[in-house]
Amino acid sequence: MTSRGSLLTICAATLALAAMTTPSAAQGVLQTKRLSSELANEAVAEAVAACKRMKYAVTAVVLDIGGVRQAMLRGDGATIHSLDSSHHKAYTALTYETDSIELVKRMQNVGPASLQAKLPNIALAQGGVVIKVGDEVIGAIGVGGAPGQDFDTQCARAGIDKISNRMK
Repeated sequence: MTSRGSLLTICAATLALAAMTTPSAAQGVLQTKRLSSELANEAVAEAVAACKRMKYAVTAVVLDIGGVRQAMLRGDGATIHSLDSSHHKAYTALTYETDSIELVKRMQNVGPASLQAKLPNIALAQGGVVIKVGDEVIGAIGVGGAPGQDFDTQCARAGIDKISNRMK
């Protein structure tokens, strides 16, 4: 009986320890939302297509919340510089968790000598749009290559609009 009682005590202690440590272990694991590769590819395809309908050759890129390229599409005739500019615009939107066109408006009062203008991969230009699920930023899309104004932003938003009803 003594060995059986000891065995039961050890089992009970083990179960109690497991129950106490399981929630702590779960606190060390972060869960993040991310677009599926299918949705990311669909978003860049629609962004490029939207600009093509306006007669602009662009590149579009989707970054996940960690700033990693998840999808990219260079449209027919898009310049080589649009590869970097689309990435930098998405990176800027992701960094500041706001569309880059809003940053351009804010920075007009600060000037180009600001710290933000000197950070690597930051492009203070329209064309970067955050991707959100509810109020949570899960990534960004950047479009580069259209001739100024807000054309890149319009195309980026078209990419997000194409997939928005399936982002859950």
